[in-house]
Amino acid sequence: MEITASLVKELRERTGAGMMECKKALTEAGGDINAAAEALRKSGAAKADKKADRVAAEGRLGLAQDGGKAVLVEVNSETDFVANDVNFKTFVDAVAAAALASGAADAEALKTATLASGETVEEARATAIQKLGENIQIRRLVKVDTTGNVGAYVHTNGKVGVLVDLVGGDVELARGLAMHVAALKPPHNKAADVPAEFVEKEKEIELAKMSEKDKSKPADILEKIISGKINKIVSEVTLYGQTYVLGDTTVEQVVKAAGADVAGFQLLIVGEGIEKVVEDYAAEVAKAMQV
Repeated sequence: MEITASLVKELRERTGAGMMECKKALTEAGGDINAAAEALRKSGAAKADKKADRVAAEGRLGLAQDGGKAVLVEVNSETDFVANDVNFKTFVDAVAAAALASGAADAEALKTATLASGETVEEARATAIQKLGENIQIRRLVKVDTTGNVGAYVHTNGKVGVLVDLVGGDVELARGLAMHVAALKPPHNKAADVPAEFVEKEKEIELAKMSEKDKSKPADILEKIISGKINKIVSEVTLYGQTYVLGDTTVEQVVKAAGADVAGFQLLIVGEGIEKVVEDYAAEVAKAMQV
């Protein structure tokens, strides 16, 4: 059977073993991917194979920046213990540096980027799995490439990271805005970015909450009341509408006073959207005792 590149790639993704190890195993197994995976497991080269299905919802963010270019990469592990391991931190930093240098568009493209060590990111991930004993995944990559100022910030625990693209102003303001986004996590930049569906739904909710007396007021008065409530809600879900964490005015006022404009921002929170498995070991033991 022909050993194709796609077959080698599939075995690499399944086992986390190196490319040459996968090719050799497939050749010796006559192209049988299951037999090749088993051979790699027996040789100790495929720890990733039995860990690939484990939920990796912990981890940390890697940040790399060069002038107006910056990237944030989310690398997941199974536990916080590994996320705080020096080897894991070193791996994450190396991956972020490779993401910046390669210009990879997303986490999938990043797999083939080359680290300073000469390994590809995917090969280094497999090595990290073997060394640390957990499922490790490179989940997301976001970046900013601007002629303006970049605000780059990762919280000290490595769990929350932000990139801000600021036109005008200065680096200090850009970083302050990044810290603001990390703290208050606005889902949108400006009022114009808030989906119309969200606004309409909030109008329905506010109208339903009103008393019959208020509902009976003239249409123009009722519209003003509803609009006031909606404007407040929109302010709460937008960066520009929120009160700046480093001041006592809105972000919009602070930015305009600096003659600047926030073109956009990227916010990553480690494990966001991943369903974590909560294991009840006491219940598991009790169940086993009943068998």
